[in-house]
Amino acid sequence: MDLSQSTEGRRLLGVADAFFHRYLLAHNPAWHQSVALGVYPPPFLEDLKALAQDEGLWNLFLPRLQPDEPGTRLSNLDYAPIAELLGRLPWASEVFNCSAPDTGNMELLHRFGSGVQKAQWLQPLMEGSIRSAFAMSEPDVASSDPTNLQTEVAVDGDALVLNGRKWFITGAAHPQCQLLIVMCRHANQETTPSDQRTVPDARHHRHSMVLVPITTPGVEVVRNISVLNHLAPEGHCEIRLREVRVPRDHVLGHWGEGFAMAQARLGPGRVHHCMRTVGQCELALQLACERVLERQTFGRRLSDFANVQEWIADSRIEITQARLLVLQLAWRLDHEPEAIDQIKSDTAAVKVVAARLQTRVVERAIQIFGAMGLSPDTPLADFWSWGRAMHLMDGPDEVHLRTVARQELKAAHGRAGQGASYFTTPEQRTAPPRIR
Repeated sequence: MDLSQSTEGRRLLGVADAFFHRYLLAHNPAWHQSVALGVYPPPFLEDLKALAQDEGLWNLFLPRLQPDEPGTRLSNLDYAPIAELLGRLPWASEVFNCSAPDTGNMELLHRFGSGVQKAQWLQPLMEGSIRSAFAMSEPDVASSDPTNLQTEVAVDGDALVLNGRKWFITGAAHPQCQLLIVMCRHANQETTPSDQRTVPDARHHRHSMVLVPITTPGVEVVRNISVLNHLAPEGHCEIRLREVRVPRDHVLGHWGEGFAMAQARLGPGRVHHCMRTVGQCELALQLACERVLERQTFGRRLSDFANVQEWIADSRIEITQARLLVLQLAWRLDHEPEAIDQIKSDTAAVKVVAARLQTRVVERAIQIFGAMGLSPDTPLADFWSWGRAMHLMDGPDEVHLRTVARQELKAAHGRAGQGASYFTTPEQRTAPPRIR
């Protein structure tokens, strides 16, 4: 398993790094000022996106990118370090058209969309002219078990009719958001809306994904929900769907395959998400190290205290471990896509590791900075809030830990009894060795 980048991947990482430091860091104060004034997206964002396209830094996340589609195709392994770089500024990914939830939605449309759906939605998403959102979690049920989802889709003649509530829907408040991909429960379990075939009445075949233009009558963006009192300009929104009617051909992929498509969306998304977390933790550690070298208390630099040194060492070890685990998942997605169970387990594992990493590393950095770490003068408070949210969003840690445990126990069943070879009786331990 070779986790190193290709020659092209290293070249593009260098280009991205130069672009990041020349343009994005220089515009960071202006971005925050614009958002504070209620001007979002900032007016300079489109210029930066055009520059990124000219540099070939566009749609880097899509390994299946075709030659006639805009962007530069990279493997998951080659893209991962670029995602780590972009994680240092929460708004940087949008400049490269590599921001969630658009990346996952483009992956879905690319793999499962019809020709018409791709022309209507995928093409403008890949061009960066529109944004999208993925509407799955709900306030009225425990969304940690997705089979609980209650937003319904019913067949009514030539239309699909949706009713329900969704919340914490990332990106729905973005002024350019035009598409919702909505996970819906079938109101009628018996038939598809297209060919009237029988659908198995199984828990994981009762939901489908439906493409819903956000301007469709009956779609109401109720509010942008703050996360630990941090209000994201792109939104984590509550949405109501009341008698929302769309044509039958707005089903994405096959009827009843919503869960299978959601799983296909998760693997690459976890790589992007968790590598952005690694990038934020690297920045937090960098800031902490600079702080302890310059700050003094009780006549000594903070870097001289043993407990502070342990914090720095623990953070370095944990960041490196997390990076390697995510890169391993990226490699498997590129080279072993058929290893579905192992990829599912690895995907769950990196989700847990990334959330734990961010809260631990950023917590230490905040403690080192003292009161300043709680203020908006550093990115640490925002990083910590996002890290705490990661323990719940896209499924709580407990669900992902169960996935990992099931994979381990399944493997143990397959090799049952092999461990007995390592046991010895008292007689065996005292008997002279036998050489055959």
